[in-house]
Amino acid sequence: MDNRTPTELPQVEPTHMREVLGHFASGVVVVTALTPDGPAGFTCQSFSSLSLDPPLVSFAPARSSTSWPKIRAAGLFCVNVLAEDHAELSTAFARSGTDKYAGVQWRPAPSGAPVLDGVSAWIDCTLEHEYAGGDHTIVAARVRALGADASRTPLLFHRGAYGITGRDRDQ
Repeated sequence: MDNRTPTELPQVEPTHMREVLGHFASGVVVVTALTPDGPAGFTCQSFSSLSLDPPLVSFAPARSSTSWPKIRAAGLFCVNVLAEDHAELSTAFARSGTDKYAGVQWRPAPSGAPVLDGVSAWIDCTLEHEYAGGDHTIVAARVRALGADASRTPLLFHRGAYGITGRDRDQ
C-alpha cells in the first residue's frame, strides 16, 4: 500500500494526460443559443447524460471560452450531437473570432436556440447548475425537449482525430 500523501505524489503533465485520455473515444457536440448579438455556439467533447430523473445532461466549456458566457446569459441553449460528416462544422465552431454560422443552416428548437441541420440528435436545455472544474466549468443542464435522427451516425473523436480509431491518419 502506498502511504504517500497527495502532495507527495508525482504531478501529471497536461500533454501526457491529453495523450492517454485521447484513447477514450468521445462524441462531439456544438452548444448553441440565440443571444442579443445573434446566434452563438461552441464545440465541446466533454458531454454526457447525467440524470434521467430529473432529466439532466452535462458538458464542460473551457474557462477561456468567450461563447459560454453569452450562452449562459441567454439561459436557453441547445446541445447539437454532430453527425459523422460534420468534422468541418466541429472545427468551425471551435474557432474564436469568426462568424461560426456563415453558411450554416439551422432551425429553432422549442426554446428558439439553433438546431443545426443534419445533426444526429439535439437536446434543448436550461442551465441548472455550474461548478468549478479546473480550467473548465462543469455545467449541469435540465433537458426541456430533445430529438434524434436514427439514420445519422454521430461524429466521434479519438486519439486527436475524427473517427473511431484514427486509422486513416496512421496509414
